[in-house]
Amino acid sequence: MKIADLPEAPLAALRRGGVIPAHPLALDADRRLDPRRQRALSRYYLDAGSIGLAVAVHTTQFEIRHHGLLEPVLTLAAEEAAAHPSSPFLVAGAIGETAQAMREAELARSLGYHAVLLGLAGHGSDEDALIAHCAAVAEVMPIVGFYLQTAVGGPVLPYRFWRRFAELDNVVAIKIAPFHRYRTLDVARAVVDARADERITLYTGNDDHIVGDLLTRFTFMRDGAPVSVRIKGGLLGHWAVWTRRAVELLEAVQADGGTGAASDWLERDARTTEANAVLFDVANDFRGCIAGIHEVLRRQGLLEGIWCLDPEETMGPGQVEELDRICRDYPDLTDDAFVRENLARWLA
Repeated sequence: MKIADLPEAPLAALRRGGVIPAHPLALDADRRLDPRRQRALSRYYLDAGSIGLAVAVHTTQFEIRHHGLLEPVLTLAAEEAAAHPSSPFLVAGAIGETAQAMREAELARSLGYHAVLLGLAGHGSDEDALIAHCAAVAEVMPIVGFYLQTAVGGPVLPYRFWRRFAELDNVVAIKIAPFHRYRTLDVARAVVDARADERITLYTGNDDHIVGDLLTRFTFMRDGAPVSVRIKGGLLGHWAVWTRRAVELLEAVQADGGTGAASDWLERDARTTEANAVLFDVANDFRGCIAGIHEVLRRQGLLEGIWCLDPEETMGPGQVEELDRICRDYPDLTDDAFVRENLARWLA
C-alpha cells in the first residue's frame, strides 16, 4: 500500500495537523485486557476531537506482543475508528527486526490502519542497515518515522540519516521526539533538503517542548530561497490524557498563526511541560511514565486501575502527590467535566 492508496479524508486530516493520542492499554485487576474500557478510551479520544489514534506504541506497552494482545488491541481501536464519523488516521506501532516489523505492518494493513510508526530502538547505528530496514517496511505500507529520545533507548540519528529517510517515497510523516532542540532541527532541515516537505508531515513527540514545537516556523534555504515547514500536530503519550484540552490547545495555535503575545505562549509552554514532567515521572527517570497516564484516566473513571502488564511498572515515589498538585494548581489543563458528561456513553 502506497500513500496514494490511502483514503482521502484521513490523509487530509493528517496533513492539516491534529491531535493523535498514543493509546493506553486497559487492563482489569487480573492484568487481562478489558475490552469495554479499551473501547471507551478510543471513543473518548475520537469524541474529544483527535484526528487519529496511535496503537501498539510505547504507551500501549510493547509487552502486548508477548501476551497475545497485539491483534486484539489493534482490532478494537480499528473497529471504533470505523464506527466514528470523523474518518480518523490510524497508526500502528511496528517494532523488532525487519521480518517482525514487516509482519506487524502486514497485520496493521489488514485491519485498516493507514501507517506504521517504525521504532528503531535496538537496531544499532549502521546507517545503511537502518535505511534498508525502513525501506523494507515501507514496501508493505506507509511509514511514520520516529526519533525517540536516548533516555529511553532511542539511537542518535544524525541529519544524514533523516535526509536519506525522507527520500523514501512511502514516508508519510515523522514523529520528532528526541527531547533535543539540535536534533529536532536536524529532522526539519532534512525534510526540506530532501524536497519532501509536501509529502511528509511533521508531528511533535517532544513532551518537554510541545507548545513551542507547534508554534515554531522552521525556515531553511533551498536553491537560494527560504523554505518553511511547521510541526502540524502531536503524536503523544501526554495527549492520552486531558485530550479535549489538547485539541483546544492545537486549535488555538492554528488560529493564532504566530500573531499572539510570545510571553503568553511561553507561559503556556512552561505549564504544559511542568504537567508533562509529572505525568511522565521525570523526577524518577520516567519510571512512572505509563502508570501516571493511567492514574489520570483512573481518576476520571475511564480506567478501573493503573495496572500494567509488568507488575513492577507503577508510579514513582512522590508522583501521586505531584499529580495532585498539578490538578489543583492548573485545572485549566484538565478536561474532567468533558469526561464526566460522556463517560456513561463511552462505557456503554
